[in-house]
Amino acid sequence: MTASDANSPNFSVTVQPSGRTFHAAAGETVLAAGISQGIGLPYGCKDGACGSCKCQMLSGKVTHGTHQDKALSAEEEASGLVLTCCAIPQSDLVLESRQVTEVGAFPIKKMPTRVNTLEKKSADVMVLQLQLPASDAFGYRAGQYIEILLRDGARRSYSMANAPHRGPGLELHVRHMPGGKFTDHVFGAMKEKEILRVEGPYGTFFLREDSNKPLILLASGTGFAPVKALIEHMQFQDIDRPVTLYWGGRRPSDLYMDDWVQAQRKTMPQLRYVPVVSDASAQDQWMGRTGFVHRAVMEDFEDLSGHQVYACGAPIVIESARKDFCTQAALPPDEFFADAFTSEADKARL
Repeated sequence: MTASDANSPNFSVTVQPSGRTFHAAAGETVLAAGISQGIGLPYGCKDGACGSCKCQMLSGKVTHGTHQDKALSAEEEASGLVLTCCAIPQSDLVLESRQVTEVGAFPIKKMPTRVNTLEKKSADVMVLQLQLPASDAFGYRAGQYIEILLRDGARRSYSMANAPHRGPGLELHVRHMPGGKFTDHVFGAMKEKEILRVEGPYGTFFLREDSNKPLILLASGTGFAPVKALIEHMQFQDIDRPVTLYWGGRRPSDLYMDDWVQAQRKTMPQLRYVPVVSDASAQDQWMGRTGFVHRAVMEDFEDLSGHQVYACGAPIVIESARKDFCTQAALPPDEFFADAFTSEADKARL
């Protein structure tokens, strides 16, 4: 250790109630330090945009890097909440987080992948099938995500839509965001056999199998991707917990793999499926549920105290569901597991 290293601040971070402890170097965020030492705190975007990593600081002091107000408001920060993805310790910390991943999580790797196929599932959703290097095993949990490493150093996050046993390739669901540097390429010049560099796995959105509680799976748009992986995992592991999938979109076409879900119902008697459309037009001739997808859950389940919820989609959907389920339907906060997607526009504002 050099003299400068010895003089650099190095703060301890303790996570309750697990009691696990790690250290953060000068200028290092809480989340980055935890990941590097095998202690995975909950997170989603890692960019200060979604709020998935928000937790209570019991003691200590941090400074926050750039983040969006919708992820952490000034009032929340004043009450002691922190965003671990952009919180830099200024002292030893004690945090409260009940979703710390176990020791021995899959190692994070960088590797090249080849685009095997591109299939347009709707006007603005493309399904990519990626081939992994045969010489390098890649382990992950159903529900986790990878980051696409772009040539200019930017990153774009996409959940694996297939459970690991459905590999060895990866399935990604990409929604077109006009003007987005990656999604414009996917819907424009991308061709089969193109090489992409990826890094992962990331995320704490995976099924907790130490519980027998009934499951609510909540997805909006392409937030269906990791939910699909969870369903495949349940099938493969013969997990027979009752499960209800609520999938929301603006138009029926946003439910771009409705036929796949309908097919799974034939082999999973414990699976119930509720598609919800918020903005159907007369020409859609939609006869199903309408409105906000998380409100449909509350219409069917007034009391969620005995359930686990796994939610994935736009940040506003996730935060509305978290707030309303916990305050109005008695869901225990530590039984809400979420992965909030951030768009390329969100990233550009950071």
